Amino acid sequence: MFPCRCACLRRTPWHQRLRVALLLLTGWWGMVLGCAAAAAGQPPVVEISRMAQSPLSLTEHLAVLEDPTQSASLADVQAPALAARFRASLGPAESLSFGITASAYWFRVVLRNDDDQPLERLLEIAYARLSHVELHRPLPGGGYQALGTGATAPFDSRPYANRFFVFPLTLPAHAEQTYYLRVRSTTAFIVPARLWTPQAFHLHERNDYLAQAWYFGMAAAMILFNLLMFARLRDVLYLLYVGFALSMSFALASQNGLVKEFARLQSPLWSDLSTTFGYSITIAMGMLFMRRMLEMATLMPRTDRLFKLLVLFFFLSPVVFLFSGQAFIQTAALVYIAAVVLMIVVAFRCAWLSQRSAYFFLAAFLLLGLGAITNTLRAIGLVPTHPITVNAMQLGAALEMLLLSFALADRFDQIRRDKNRIQGKLLLARQQLIDNLQHAERRLEQRVAERTQELGELNARLAALSMTDSLTGLANRRQFDEALRSEWERARRTGQPLALLMLDVDHFKRYNDLYGHLAGDECLQRVAAVLGGAARRGGDLVARFGGEEFALILPNTDGASARLVAEQIIHDVQALGLPHAGSGHGCVTLSVGVACTDPGAGGAPDSLIHSADVALYRAKGQGRNGAALAAGAPASTAGHGV
Repeated sequence: MFPCRCACLRRTPWHQRLRVALLLLTGWWGMVLGCAAAAAGQPPVVEISRMAQSPLSLTEHLAVLEDPTQSASLADVQAPALAARFRASLGPAESLSFGITASAYWFRVVLRNDDDQPLERLLEIAYARLSHVELHRPLPGGGYQALGTGATAPFDSRPYANRFFVFPLTLPAHAEQTYYLRVRSTTAFIVPARLWTPQAFHLHERNDYLAQAWYFGMAAAMILFNLLMFARLRDVLYLLYVGFALSMSFALASQNGLVKEFARLQSPLWSDLSTTFGYSITIAMGMLFMRRMLEMATLMPRTDRLFKLLVLFFFLSPVVFLFSGQAFIQTAALVYIAAVVLMIVVAFRCAWLSQRSAYFFLAAFLLLGLGAITNTLRAIGLVPTHPITVNAMQLGAALEMLLLSFALADRFDQIRRDKNRIQGKLLLARQQLIDNLQHAERRLEQRVAERTQELGELNARLAALSMTDSLTGLANRRQFDEALRSEWERARRTGQPLALLMLDVDHFKRYNDLYGHLAGDECLQRVAAVLGGAARRGGDLVARFGGEEFALILPNTDGASARLVAEQIIHDVQALGLPHAGSGHGCVTLSVGVACTDPGAGGAPDSLIHSADVALYRAKGQGRNGAALAAGAPASTAGHGV
């Protein structure tokens, strides 16, 4: 075949042979240039006009350049010397991971819009712990615009408010543009780059924040529940769990960018190291919680001493980060893994020793430990980034909280059962010791109780008799005097008026002479019933002042209102229709003297009695069966309902 082709080629004219040779040479040179471009990391063009609503991972489309000196500028990486050093991405993956490194990295991607209209896209770098993120996007008139943000920059520096780093992109119609991204990180260096349509991203963003709210809402409920348990039981274990859950929630919120977004943490140093601090305190609080819950001081005293040293180390380790920078972070990550593994091993050992709480603790910390180890291995670049590894810590923490809540409830129930069992034994022993004395004690207590009850009843009767009029059942003069003094003092303190009614049965001596003393007693009882009905308020008091004379104390009542009460009583007594042939009215009637005073103006209770008595005599002088108001009685807005 080849000799024939060569023979045919020899028979063609020389200018045609020259054209074939040039075409072969051009094709060969194009292959060489293509291979060189591939070797230099020239990324393929991403046609965004053909994007679906699902996000497009840019990992396999990125060209990568390491900058160990952190000094290269955009002009430097565009220059041929450095541009040729871009290498192709490592292939399809959710993110690029570089472990923990002091180098800065440049990423280059080419986007093309074949559509007739400009297209809006959102570039998401979905890892919140990157210290510095800087996007260089082309300007319409040429040149580039730098958008700088990062975990150490203020949150307001972000072109799009999100817990991650989101950059809006606008690609003109029928245009091809090259974008440059510079990233530097003090901690884990993970770059998950995704391109979204705005509609798809907004839906994703809503669901993402909803998931975060669900987790932290559950954590808040657990924290509040255990705070209430601590307040109820005063068991430090619940307080230690609260500290553990709080520090865990803070660490996860910081790792996920929520502390930066909602607390607006401004300090670059604290922004960079807050997650590391949170995990250090979380492990320390977890160990303290584990020591007390599993009773390690009793079951494993030597391991318990080691735990105390580790707790001290994790509480102090944040101070080291302030001065060591990146030098200690990778070592600390390995120490974190070792500590979590040690906690799981200790839980296995306690479960082997049949420690009841260890079963719950082991299951809970296996899940949390698996999440923590996955998170740490992802941070140092030993496992890839995908949805499971990204959310491993939160998933493990959520399941751990649920299991530990069961463990704490079981511990409370176990303590209650043990307490009841011990109390039962103590009660039984006590019962056996005091059996011989209990019967006699009961008899003695019964007799004492009987005598005490008898004395109480006698005292009550004596007190009632000493303060009550035996005929009418109303208060007697003694109770009246005490009540008047008390109401006088109260009125003086409050500045309220105090009214007093002095009531007298008209021509009562004639009534007794006409109808007899038994009928007179019945008459007084009927009148007393009417007066008792007039004292409707809690502070009102009706008393038999003496003989056929009665008194009614009306606190917080002015003169006009007291007179209305008096007139109502006069009407009600006359309505009884008790026949009285010796009265000009043909029935039993009352005369009432009304007095009202303001105790704050001076005077004494006796002056009020005197005023009411004078008013009573004036009422009698006016023809009886009526009421007279003492001169100078104040009128106010306070009143007594009639």
